[in-house]
Amino acid sequence: MQDFVQRVVETLSVDDNKDRVSVVQYSRDPAVQFYLNTYATKVEILDIVRGLRHKGGRPLNTGAALQYLRNNVFTASAGSRRLEGVPQVLILLSGGRSSDSVDAPASALKQLGVLTFVIGTKGSDRRELQKISHDDNSALSVSDFTDLQRIQQQLQSSLEALVIDVTPESPTVLVEPAQKDIVFLLDGSDGTRNGFPAMRDFVEKVVEKLNVGESKDRVSVVQYSSDAEVHFDLNTYTTKEDIVDSVRGLRHRGGRPLNTGAALQYVRDNVFTNSAGSRRLQGVPQILILLNGGRSFDNVDTPASVLKQQGIIVIGIGTRSSDSGELRKISHDPNYTLSVSEFTDLPSVQEQLTSLMSTGLVMATPMTPTVTVVTHPTGRDVVFLLDGSDGTRTGFPAMQDFVQRVVETLSVDDNKDRVSVVQYSRDPAVQFYLNTYATKVEILDIVRGLRHKGGRPLNTGAALQYLRNNVFTASAGSRRLEGVPQVLILLSGGRSSDSVDAPASALKQLGVLTFVIGTKGSDRRELQKISHDDNSALSVSDFTDLQRIQQQLQSSLEALVIDVTPESPTVLGM
Repeated sequence: MQDFVQRVVETLSVDDNKDRVSVVQYSRDPAVQFYLNTYATKVEILDIVRGLRHKGGRPLNTGAALQYLRNNVFTASAGSRRLEGVPQVLILLSGGRSSDSVDAPASALKQLGVLTFVIGTKGSDRRELQKISHDDNSALSVSDFTDLQRIQQQLQSSLEALVIDVTPESPTVLVEPAQKDIVFLLDGSDGTRNGFPAMRDFVEKVVEKLNVGESKDRVSVVQYSSDAEVHFDLNTYTTKEDIVDSVRGLRHRGGRPLNTGAALQYVRDNVFTNSAGSRRLQGVPQILILLNGGRSFDNVDTPASVLKQQGIIVIGIGTRSSDSGELRKISHDPNYTLSVSEFTDLPSVQEQLTSLMSTGLVMATPMTPTVTVVTHPTGRDVVFLLDGSDGTRTGFPAMQDFVQRVVETLSVDDNKDRVSVVQYSRDPAVQFYLNTYATKVEILDIVRGLRHKGGRPLNTGAALQYLRNNVFTASAGSRRLEGVPQVLILLSGGRSSDSVDAPASALKQLGVLTFVIGTKGSDRRELQKISHDDNSALSVSDFTDLQRIQQQLQSSLEALVIDVTPESPTVLGM
């Protein structure tokens, strides 16, 4: 194991502070050998690795070790640059089955965006390794640890795919993102009546420091107690003066109990949306600032988790009456939880809040107007999933036409966009993968020649799971690990016979953006569960009517490409 770690470290760019390394050993409990910010040179790291002593002990608590990494190693204070957009990688070498459960800690690391590669031996539990790894291709096996050299090249290739290359001349500058969407969620329950004027002043002071404008920072304010009420949306005001005027006029709402969970769900469904002015799909950082003065009456776990999955950065500010554990659950991570004894003390955390909001990374060369930008590649991996069951026989030609029209608008020939088509009824059948065809002409030819599959029942859940395991993978041509947006367009004409809940959730966790188009025969609630947000569930009366929603889908797809103009430095937000 030591030799393997040394060989991997040898291939990294440590000395110019591109790559950072940490090593943790565990058995019953974990022991950090060194953190990401302990050593800055390859020589030092290799020395320490050579001198490592085997820890010993039992049982093997892999779950506890993963949770420990989540809370203590992948943090800014331990040297993690996650908030600056640097890929976070965990390589786990495990020789046995865990004595504790790995489910929740593995899921927490995935939610944090950590890419976990697991290498097990014949003594390991294969299913456990797959649960922990960030996808099925990242769970590797050797007969025993002396055989590690055999899979080094495979691991190496995966690691190299994570690096978004930056030209060396460009100095790194920390700058504030050029645009932010900021939502203030204010506790307006009976318990905060006295503190409310101080909350209002605080919001005003924070807004004063923002660069407000339609294409700059946008602000929304929501107040809640037993339910939530929007004072204004992200697209209501475009000037600082209008926002400050509206904030000054806020009245304390009153009411109880305090339902923070419901309020978080409300802002997710009604405020962080295209129609309310959110620019999330255009890559603009989404920030929620919660000012809270008490423990929630309802459960915050699921709504907080959903906000994190959607990439919303939550900063929780509480008083001594708040439940600090609850605030930590809600916040983006524990460093994003701020505390004051009471609301009149809010000015004491303003500086801290400003620095949390202003994390962004731009690569710029100051001497010339040419800028090298860290960004996602300007392309998309687009998978069409077509309902080919008995019920769609007459509508199938209209589906084919629609797919052709969408493909016509894509940039396939220069390898920006890739396309796959899958048809399903009882089970799915891949017509072609993302890496099967490299030209638009070939793809259009195949789509024109598609035959309706037929069959029943309609198992949409199984088809989604199939895509997750077999199509959105590197071997099938997906460039997810290179940061290319992953898009699924589902055309469905009926209600699924199996459950879609777990597969839809698995695709969301993988970061796949799912657009669903249903007909009057579809189950509207099922479509909303599958789609990546409510704006992405579209409806037509029948498939011959697909042309009507093409422009809407087109706009959503275009918003996914982060285009880079060479003259202006583009910011990679949080």
